[in-house]
Amino acid sequence: MKPARSLVLSLVTVLAATLGAAWVALPAFAAGPTASFVKTAEWGAGWEGKYTITNGGSSTINGWNLVFDLPSGTTLGSYWDALLTSAGQRHTFTNRSWNGSIAPGASVSFGFLASGSGSPTGCQLNGAPCGGGTPPTTPPPTTPAPTTPPPTTPPPTPPPPTTQPPTGGLPKHLLTGYWHNFDNPAVELRLRDVPTQYDLVAVAFAEATSTPGALTFGVDPGLAASLGGYTDADFSADVRTLHARGQRVILSVGGETGRVTVNDAASATVFADTAAALINRYGFDGIDIDLENGLNPTYMAQALRALRAKIGAGLIIAMAPQTIDMQSPTSGYFKLALDIKDILTVVNTQFYNSGAMLGCDQNAAYSQGTVNFIVALACIQLEAGLRPDQVGLGLPAGPGAAGGGIVAPSVVNAALDCLARGTNCGSFRPPRTYPGIRGAMTWSVNWDVSNGNGFARTVAPHLDTLP
Repeated sequence: MKPARSLVLSLVTVLAATLGAAWVALPAFAAGPTASFVKTAEWGAGWEGKYTITNGGSSTINGWNLVFDLPSGTTLGSYWDALLTSAGQRHTFTNRSWNGSIAPGASVSFGFLASGSGSPTGCQLNGAPCGGGTPPTTPPPTTPAPTTPPPTTPPPTPPPPTTQPPTGGLPKHLLTGYWHNFDNPAVELRLRDVPTQYDLVAVAFAEATSTPGALTFGVDPGLAASLGGYTDADFSADVRTLHARGQRVILSVGGETGRVTVNDAASATVFADTAAALINRYGFDGIDIDLENGLNPTYMAQALRALRAKIGAGLIIAMAPQTIDMQSPTSGYFKLALDIKDILTVVNTQFYNSGAMLGCDQNAAYSQGTVNFIVALACIQLEAGLRPDQVGLGLPAGPGAAGGGIVAPSVVNAALDCLARGTNCGSFRPPRTYPGIRGAMTWSVNWDVSNGNGFARTVAPHLDTLP
């Protein structure tokens, strides 16, 4: 049992009086786990909050949960670095897979956005009062308090979350495009011919070998022939050219016919080793996961963490899941994204070839090829755990690029406006704005160039206008 603070102070007083001016060293005692709260930003009708959990004890904490109440009229929005369950105005945050262990003296934090003027009360950490304070004088309500209905007008623009992964040299809002390392009806391009509007270029694709998890890459012979000669050395030089222009280049793994498999610890190690070798050989800035034929989130997370340990904190990690893969946080792709959220750069979901699907309101099926579809499905990710800076909108670059869901670039801009500002929405309005929305992706650079480069020329300058 810990001595009370008053008793310790009394002992200090007695010993000091006994020993005069001599310094008395008292044995330290563990304060145990505590949690502190701060509003890191406030604006008109909302704020951003952050809890920091510190282990003041002498043994490692393995798993934590933090509970607090919000007054009626104050509602939670996006959150990060924790999982959330709510019952009325009582909210319980629990650790993610990567931040549940807290060594003695160490700290972890999580954050969230809220609408309303209230502040958390009745905080408890692992069942005990936060910060060593006294429990609330009144018990929490036994029935859920009424919740505030979604706003009918665009909500105020909140600032982006303050906890960010390494940027990898990327701008706040970015345009991503895929470059074809193969022949198809789209125009063939050398990498150096990618338009400068693209901030991030994903090279499609790395290929599987007979060894599970192993990756290989080289300039496709058919592409080289179509270009009148294009070697691996030419490609590497082009990567350096893009770097000199401020662009970043990542290696995409998968595609429609990709068969890379990472289903156990051994193949995860092989994936990390071979990916690191290709990154070092060609000068790639990171990796993109675009597996459309099955993904094991547990071992892919292991592989990506091992790869980051090899390459360093500047590694860009992107994903391009199909729309169906991001419908639920329990699905493979979504789970992977949440499990590596601390090192993840961006998820560019393919909002095409999808038909009609439910959005985050779960009230209606929205048809692809519309602002409603893009916004309502992006909202699922934004409200279920990903930060706005980790969410990108993937759309085709015009005719030939996809079987369905092709939209005019102006529709992409309208969806970005709706998410970032609450303007230019269709009939669906998200529950709040997300000014940190990362940007847009297109399949592909080659198709965009084939169609007059309208996607990049329209979307790239619009990204620069976002908050």
